[in-house]
Amino acid sequence: MYNRILVPLDGSKLSAGILPYVRWLALELEAPVELLSVNDPSQLAPAAPPMKGSDYDVAASLSGIANVKRTIELGNPADVIVDLARAEPATLVAMATHGHSGAKRWLLGSVAEKVLHGLAGDVLLVRPEELDGSGDVELKTLLVPLDGSERAEKVLPSILELAKRLDLEVLLAHVTTRVYAGPPDAYLPVFGAIPNLKALWEQDKAAANKYLTEKVEQLHAQGLANASSKAIEGGVDGAAAEIIDLAQKIPRSLITMTSHGQSGIGRWFIGSVTERVVRHSRRPVLVVRPQN
Repeated sequence: MYNRILVPLDGSKLSAGILPYVRWLALELEAPVELLSVNDPSQLAPAAPPMKGSDYDVAASLSGIANVKRTIELGNPADVIVDLARAEPATLVAMATHGHSGAKRWLLGSVAEKVLHGLAGDVLLVRPEELDGSGDVELKTLLVPLDGSERAEKVLPSILELAKRLDLEVLLAHVTTRVYAGPPDAYLPVFGAIPNLKALWEQDKAAANKYLTEKVEQLHAQGLANASSKAIEGGVDGAAAEIIDLAQKIPRSLITMTSHGQSGIGRWFIGSVTERVVRHSRRPVLVVRPQN
């Protein structure tokens, strides 16, 4: 599935928060790991010492992995990460959303954001706590939001392989578009009185359940027995908020979604819902790129 896991580290404990996830994935998928340190010339003082990598030992975090490589490069961090990932097919970039350059609360670090927008391959992003990368993780459930578009459904082949290889449960989720009524100054999606509003909600929910049931049956037919679904009523905060809230209620979950769907925009840009989930979720997020 992945021929390599590329792990950018900037020397901070926050950036090392990705390491427990890398160890788990690398052991389960038998994938080699490449640790990457990038020295940015624009951030080096004129009298800076020779280049060096991270100032902490990651050996304990990656114990048991047979193939671990360490690379040190000079250049713009985001550009170097994207270029190295492109150089080898089936590379998964795994990185923390915060490090030296990242803001700590509700913001995606600038380097991670540039990689997310500039990379054509898959990206695993983790919003770490104040940890040094020690400890173990073991995920249990893949939460897969679908918006009904064929583009979003292109995540399903990767989901099927991941779930089988890692022995994970799969939960497909769809957030319904709930229609609201209110006065013009309420800034709600629909203004004025709407007859049979409740009937519209129930109709949308029924359609969502039918759609999800069909997708679950497809996964069952392909040999994935442990797959289920959940339709969620959309709220005023939008689909991303509902996805984040659902993931928070599911222990050891990994949100897995494509970079494009109905809300997505053109090549090299991430869909707005996916971007909001990545920015605000406390659960790890795997962004899978549609291949066509």
